[in-house]
Amino acid sequence: MTTALGVAVEPHLRAVRDAGRKILVTYVTGGLQPHWIDALSAMVDAGADLVEIGIPFSDPVMDGVTIQEASSRALAHGANPASILDAIAPLEVPVPLVAMTYYNLVSRAGHRRFSAMLSEAGVRGAILPDLPLEESGPWESAAAASGVETALLASPVTPDDRLGELCRRARGFVYGVNLMGVTGERASLSATTRVLAKRLKSTTDKPVVMGFGISGPEQAVEAAAEADGVVVASALMRLFLDGQGPGALAAAVARIRQALDRG
Repeated sequence: MTTALGVAVEPHLRAVRDAGRKILVTYVTGGLQPHWIDALSAMVDAGADLVEIGIPFSDPVMDGVTIQEASSRALAHGANPASILDAIAPLEVPVPLVAMTYYNLVSRAGHRRFSAMLSEAGVRGAILPDLPLEESGPWESAAAASGVETALLASPVTPDDRLGELCRRARGFVYGVNLMGVTGERASLSATTRVLAKRLKSTTDKPVVMGFGISGPEQAVEAAAEADGVVVASALMRLFLDGQGPGALAAAVARIRQALDRG
């Protein structure tokens, strides 16, 4: 159910999985274009089950050239956490919204203030890819108190004991990273994708989605084979950067949705 506080992440994704569908997570860089909110809504209408909203930072160390360029353009347009969340707040969408950003912005605002800002805007999840597990406890506590679920990332080289702790503490979903390196479109998926997905699925019952390097429908189906779903980000932002509008992003999402549904 959509409320003033947004849609909770994990119950929604579990419901998608329980219905026998693969989860499709899409991404948009907040403030990238004047019509970025229209793109968000269009992706939801086209079949996205959750939308990550990138809050741009000047040094996005986990991101490849596409998201780096998108972040730079958004910052040049004056985007900041407050302006992005103010734009989101009036929305009523039937899927969860999750903020993806870097810890520097969270630290600057303060854990309680930043998590409260997310919650008040209807953003019910967060991904902080540069915050180490050993140092994330205070943020996780503040976020939980605000009703914000913190998804955690697992890589192909995460050892079993750490993987178990990561899965235990993750909220909303566990984000499996397909490959070592930064985000961005790839010609093919790494062989580690299926291996990591199987490891995660054997460790946790929480929703598991795989991301990094998924460029189109065929790769999405491949990445989702052993997981509950996929994240598609750079391929969509490349369309935006190339001047395509919300309709083009919706069409791309619809093609991926149809491929996942066909299996």
